[in-house]
Amino acid sequence: MKTDTLVLGAGIVGTSIALHLAKRGQKVTLIDRKAPGEETSYGNAGLVEAASLYPVAFPRSLRALIEVALKRNPAANYHWSALPGLAPWLYAYWKASAPDRILDYARIMQKLLSHSVAEHDALAAESGAAHYFREGGWLKLYRTEAGLANERTEFPLAREYGLTARELTIDEALALEPSLRPIFHGAVLWSDPHSVSSPGGVTKAYAARFEALGGRIVQADARALAPVPGGWKAVTAGPHGGETAENAVVALGPWSSDLLRPLGIRLPLAVKRGYHMHYAVPPGGGLTRPVLDEEGGYVVTPMEAGIRLTTGVEFARRDAPKTPVLLDWTEKIARELLPLGARVDPEPWIGYRPAFPDMLPVIGPARTRKGLWLAIGHQHLGFTLGPVTGRLMAEMMTGEAPFTDPAPFSVARFG
Repeated sequence: MKTDTLVLGAGIVGTSIALHLAKRGQKVTLIDRKAPGEETSYGNAGLVEAASLYPVAFPRSLRALIEVALKRNPAANYHWSALPGLAPWLYAYWKASAPDRILDYARIMQKLLSHSVAEHDALAAESGAAHYFREGGWLKLYRTEAGLANERTEFPLAREYGLTARELTIDEALALEPSLRPIFHGAVLWSDPHSVSSPGGVTKAYAARFEALGGRIVQADARALAPVPGGWKAVTAGPHGGETAENAVVALGPWSSDLLRPLGIRLPLAVKRGYHMHYAVPPGGGLTRPVLDEEGGYVVTPMEAGIRLTTGVEFARRDAPKTPVLLDWTEKIARELLPLGARVDPEPWIGYRPAFPDMLPVIGPARTRKGLWLAIGHQHLGFTLGPVTGRLMAEMMTGEAPFTDPAPFSVARFG
């Protein structure tokens, strides 16, 4: 076999794994039906997080649950037809969102998040992608004292890990982002995260660096993954029928289960759908960093294509038609906060956040299948964790000492 490893999925996670393996001298083929960075890795808010210690958890209060159930929360939507199939996953998600388990999650994720900015910086420097990155953190706005008070509960753990969160008055927030209108109660500036002006551009730059190191990119739809003597074959459409190597990494995000189920690997992976739209920037209406309207249910962030508005989550079947209800709703709310020009994109973009109910990704070997590796389920932190996942996976696959204990991310936790 001429290839050491097949990496299936050219999002930020798969591309970063391929690049890290190539840096270690492996011959790697990266396979995706689209060019690198054109699926979920294209459409996020562009954050490289260091401070998202607490996850996007399932609502625990009765009031919050009722608001979601009645579709009165602009951060969440669902399809009735999807709920029966999602019920077991949602119940497990609810249990994992208990306060004590959330704290466990935070301490586990900090092992990755503490490296996220540095790992992106390293790949960006060697890939010529540093111009996409900006410092300045991100700004969280709160329309009520209750919302701001809830954010304050994160400060003690943040200080424990050396993170910087500063509560701002309305005037201080407006000094940072003059285009905002003073319709909020208070704000918090998290200074440690970075952000980018084009997540897709960053992913493509990492892919180009991978190719420069001798890596090979194949644009093809991997329809199946099959064990063959001495390795694995990714079955693709086309005259030659596929690619073969000793090892295979599945990093296909929400499409991973399509290849894993036929191999007898059944994981509790669900998909949180989300939408975005770009808006023209009117004179004096720009932003310098991402801004979260916590109670408005959206993020607005400056991108190359304009101001990008990203929505909360929609629970639906992965392949169901678009229903951009949250985008229409939050656009109206966002226009109260800052001036937005006309829509730039011809239609709303939809993305798919793959998520396990415990909100942790799977990073490591498939256990029951020699030479098969998994890197899936990064939910809301895929872009953030791409390079650090790539490093951890490459270290495990090449026999290096991992920079952190990979056990919490093992697929073994699902039995």
